[in-house]
Amino acid sequence: MSNIYLERYAYQQTYIAAADYGQPDLIVVLPCHNEPDVLTSLEALEACQSPEGYVAIIVVINASAKADQAIKKHNEQTFVACQNWQKASDKKYNYHFILENELPKKHAGVGLARKIGMDEAARIFEAQEKDGILLCFDADSICEANLLVEVEKLFKDQPKTPGCSIHFEHPLEGSLESEVYEGILNYELHLRYYVDGLKYAGFPYAFQTIGSSMAVRSSAYQKQGGMNRRKAGEDFYFLHKIIPLGNFKELNVTKIIPSPRRSDRVPFGTGRAIGTWLDEGKSELLSYDPQIFEELKVFFSSVNGLYQLAEVEQVWQDFSNSIQQFIPFEEFKNQIQEFNSQANSLATFQKRFYQWFDGFKALKFVHFARDEFYPNVLISDAVEWLFETLGKDSKSWDLKRKLEELRRVDRKV
Repeated sequence: MSNIYLERYAYQQTYIAAADYGQPDLIVVLPCHNEPDVLTSLEALEACQSPEGYVAIIVVINASAKADQAIKKHNEQTFVACQNWQKASDKKYNYHFILENELPKKHAGVGLARKIGMDEAARIFEAQEKDGILLCFDADSICEANLLVEVEKLFKDQPKTPGCSIHFEHPLEGSLESEVYEGILNYELHLRYYVDGLKYAGFPYAFQTIGSSMAVRSSAYQKQGGMNRRKAGEDFYFLHKIIPLGNFKELNVTKIIPSPRRSDRVPFGTGRAIGTWLDEGKSELLSYDPQIFEELKVFFSSVNGLYQLAEVEQVWQDFSNSIQQFIPFEEFKNQIQEFNSQANSLATFQKRFYQWFDGFKALKFVHFARDEFYPNVLISDAVEWLFETLGKDSKSWDLKRKLEELRRVDRKV
């Protein structure tokens, strides 16, 4: 049977022979670029409780064709080390190691590496005529032992769920220098504050989008065009194609533990943020002014009232200056009129509206409001506002207590 995604949009080179596929129901994909200790991540997966279905792990050890020879050599050594690790003892799961040291410079990066592994997984499922699960992990992460069991259970119990975001917690202590843990404490607070701020505002697509902590069905992956080739932010752009399908879930009964170390592997993201933190010697991170989320809350609360509304000017006039400058009236009016002409129900209108004002547009607005109206504030002050919306007084808490409490809120425990 013809498969349009695999024929037209998947990475065309294949790496895993059909005879080696096995019969997996869940495939974990790990991009691995110049990693110092991928075996720790593999040990964490191997130590996971076994789900009912079969599990395979694909590790994509990758580098640009223009990368330093030292990086390519290290990748080759990693490839051999992985193979030796697999052969050293019987393993519960089926492991595949891909060595690709000659990726085109223009596209080489974490997005393409994820795509190679996820496209291989999609081919495996297609060969079996199975709508399996693709679990994204990272080669510097570890996890709780129930990860694979709980991922399998979620998709089995929720047959309409196209994907999920998995709870994550960076380590706040360990063998790295103390400044690293101070940085990751601030940065994780920022990540949680942004998404929880959007939840407070009533944005329906407010989910964490962390590449090492997400899973999707193969059918949804292919339907939405697969993984992109971005060198950073690939996870955000990918999940914000999956989330609007509806029934997207948060998986909070397990935990992934990403590395807090600095990294220059990507132009932005956690590793780069920690590097910047260390280089600049910061004492506390800045984040978005809570007023931005207050104004978004007013904006999103107007959506239902716009359904079948002929005159939208009064509604637009009630918006803040930041919203009005971000969305000129003529654009707003034309969009609402178009959505109403296409919608025969409120649910359809809402779907059209948030296809327009999606996760990308929400982030663009937040940055616009920050740059033009509301400069960043201390993350401690921002999070205190967030706790106030939850009816909690956090003024006396230090940053670690704030993060621990926010984790509990996000995990709903």
